[in-house]
Amino acid sequence: MIAYLDLLILVLALPVFIFAGFDLAGYAIAAVVWIAQRLIQVWAERQAKVQLAAGERTRAMGAVAATSLARPWLMSAVVLISCIIDRDAGLYAAALLVVLFTLNLATRGLAYLLGKDEKPEEAAR
Repeated sequence: MIAYLDLLILVLALPVFIFAGFDLAGYAIAAVVWIAQRLIQVWAERQAKVQLAAGERTRAMGAVAATSLARPWLMSAVVLISCIIDRDAGLYAAALLVVLFTLNLATRGLAYLLGKDEKPEEAAR
């Protein structure tokens, strides 16, 4: 459950955006890009498990490293483009993405430390 806390916060942010009168385009931008980058993350983790099971540690690490670097760049590029098009929407999207990214990073680290997340070596077995 802790691994999906960011998705729960994304859902709970919608009523906050509505009741606070924030730009809903900003929410939509953040939601689409967040879900897209999470799908990339899931895909990369599955690829890494397959490659680890095949004994290809370097390729597994490369897939995870490349997508780990690409995901924040994807979010940044979308926020930049949306700020150019509509400044308010871009700023609201950026604020929500910062909260989601920070929460996701913290919960993934916490899950790993608490042993709730599979270690790559265990996933390969």
